[in-house]
Amino acid sequence: MDTLYSLFLQVVEKYPDKPAIIEEDRTLTFEDLSRMVDGLAATFPEDVRTVGIVMRHRAEMIASIFAVLKCDARYVPAEPSFPTGRIHDMMTDAQVDFILTEPDLVEKLQGFDLRFADDELKTSDANAPQGMREVDPDDPAYVLYTSGTTGRPKGVCVRNRNVCNYVRAFSHEFGPQPGDVMLQYSVCSFDIFVEEVFASLLNGAGLAIPPDAYREDMPSLMDFVEDNAVTMISGFPYLLADINQLPSIPSTLRLLISGGDVLRGHYVDNLLDQATVYNTYGPSETTVCAAYYNCNQGHVLEDGTYPIGKPILGVEVCIRDEEGNEVETGETGVICISGAGVSMGYIGDHEEENKAFVPLPDGGCEYRSGDLGYWLPDGNIAFLHREDNQIMIYGKRVEIAEVESRLSQCEDVQKAVVRAMTDSDGLSYMIAYYVPTEPGADVAHIKDELSENLTSFMIPEFFVEMERIPVNPNGKPDVEQLPLVEK
Repeated sequence: MDTLYSLFLQVVEKYPDKPAIIEEDRTLTFEDLSRMVDGLAATFPEDVRTVGIVMRHRAEMIASIFAVLKCDARYVPAEPSFPTGRIHDMMTDAQVDFILTEPDLVEKLQGFDLRFADDELKTSDANAPQGMREVDPDDPAYVLYTSGTTGRPKGVCVRNRNVCNYVRAFSHEFGPQPGDVMLQYSVCSFDIFVEEVFASLLNGAGLAIPPDAYREDMPSLMDFVEDNAVTMISGFPYLLADINQLPSIPSTLRLLISGGDVLRGHYVDNLLDQATVYNTYGPSETTVCAAYYNCNQGHVLEDGTYPIGKPILGVEVCIRDEEGNEVETGETGVICISGAGVSMGYIGDHEEENKAFVPLPDGGCEYRSGDLGYWLPDGNIAFLHREDNQIMIYGKRVEIAEVESRLSQCEDVQKAVVRAMTDSDGLSYMIAYYVPTEPGADVAHIKDELSENLTSFMIPEFFVEMERIPVNPNGKPDVEQLPLVEK
């Protein structure tokens, strides 16, 4: 079976002169990138097991990832912008041997063995004997950290073979090849980054990395896309929603992929006749994506969202009730995923959380996602919300996701987030944050529209008009930045 590094070598051999990394001021071919990988790997100790990577997004960062994989080690990525405490928790929990970083980040990384990728490349001898260990497909490739219920991040450990299967599944669905270029937009600690890097490069496509300043400036980002012939963008729904507001999209784009959150129809309604648009679904625990849905060939559901589609190549999906039985079409249950994408689980002391990984009689493993959904008659899956996304108001259960979904469908609302809070008496209430289609939208009109579908206790007590919904580095709504309304 293949490993990530063996697939990389195959691509280098097949397409040595094709562009691999495209930046604003330089382009590296696959041969150039391979030499950089060899140079870095030659400086690593033979017994290296786990390497932290805290670097700005550029060719040296991508080379660092492949150098770690070449040495049969796992990498642990963190953005330089992450809080110092969070980076320390991650790197300590993963027990990194050292961190590859840059000199101006030393203050954030005190207490760890640090190596500077640029210095390593200057002094390394890529031709020196390296004593590399043979890489097994079941060996770990990376650890990605997700939010933990204890308040500390928990690390999901993903195998080489998990990612190799995803590379094949991506190729099977989207057909990337030399001449295609993927935009590298996501932060390194999220699944979309894994898709951007490996699904492009290991299929012979290029990876275009824009300057940091362009990531917050849509016109500059789209100019970069056009100038560098980017053909594929994968991102959160809010990124696609922003692109959807443009008069037109870059002529080079052929594929837009949404993942990581609910995709609403009005986020992409102007894009469908300009590119192929996909909605995707998959927890980090099952390697990037478990299901794909072609929006151009499909339709929006009654709640205004797109289905999440059908299982990808090498993956099986079941929807089960509380007793573990498979439900009938149309019945709600927990989305459970098995097959080649299921990861090794959480590292460290996460015995309770690892119970979500259920052994199967055939020796495989099924991951109980905690997400609720149901089968549609056409064999696609509709996503509903998290299993635990409920509060009690006046003794009645309220699904936050349902309220948010209805608010997002209101005529005067462009984007919306609903947040549940608790007052001093321990009673729950909701705050609705919304971006209006036109400034100064009439809240009374929005409430009237909500009342057509929601009972009175389901309508948020407070409404806050926003110019924009703040997002965190992962591209999801950042609830900590939303203004708090206290009772």
